[in-house]
Amino acid sequence: MEPRKPDTILPLHPAGVPAQLGTTPEDNPWLELYRPEQPTGAAVLVCPGGGYGMRAAHEGAPIALWLNTLGITAIVVHYRVKPYKHPQPLNDVMAAMTIAKANAKDWNIDPARIGVLGFSAGGHLAASLSVHYTPETRPALSILLYPVITFMDVHTHSGSRTNLLGEPLDMALVEKMSNERQVNAQTPPAFIFHTADDAAVPVENAILYASALRKSGVPFELHVYETGSHGVGLATSNPVLSTWPMLCGNWLRAHGWAR
Repeated sequence: MEPRKPDTILPLHPAGVPAQLGTTPEDNPWLELYRPEQPTGAAVLVCPGGGYGMRAAHEGAPIALWLNTLGITAIVVHYRVKPYKHPQPLNDVMAAMTIAKANAKDWNIDPARIGVLGFSAGGHLAASLSVHYTPETRPALSILLYPVITFMDVHTHSGSRTNLLGEPLDMALVEKMSNERQVNAQTPPAFIFHTADDAAVPVENAILYASALRKSGVPFELHVYETGSHGVGLATSNPVLSTWPMLCGNWLRAHGWAR
């Protein structure tokens, strides 16, 4: 069976890509819109992982289709990766949020109910939007799945940090983009999933962000599974880890976003 194609594909920067380095498709970031049959009015930007060096396909369209089953409009963000560095990925996801709000009426979504979801380095990007937003691009909630959060210490994912920030490291920028250090009371609520023995992105990343949310009085739900490899996506072949979408769906339902 052919996978369902997106309903709409749009460039993120129709007036010109900022800091463009070339003319390949990867130099022209885009979004893919997946619309549910019975929309709730909520929408979620989806940021696949890949260490800021690529974007994992299994963390894109399959996630959009799962969100559609909940009645949520999904927008997969094909943000720029290496050789592009900060702030270009963040600029791209901000552009996706701007486009979603501008098309809210046509896409049957509520501009006040647009969230962001990300896996691994895409989780870092989703968390970055959650703490570095502009007034027009603040997500209403975030879903962070085995996310990279900190760039500060031994718990970081060094590949993501190098690809995004370059070398030698600017320590002021390292601190700025360690998202647990930028959380405040206006940071959106979060659902967080991780595994305790993740060998690629240590679970401390999730714990640091959850702790920062707690200190700022921001609601969150944190699920840490005892064991499981990094990059599982929907984890359809793992009977334990495959429960996270159900838990996330329940959380979205509790927020009035999902069927």
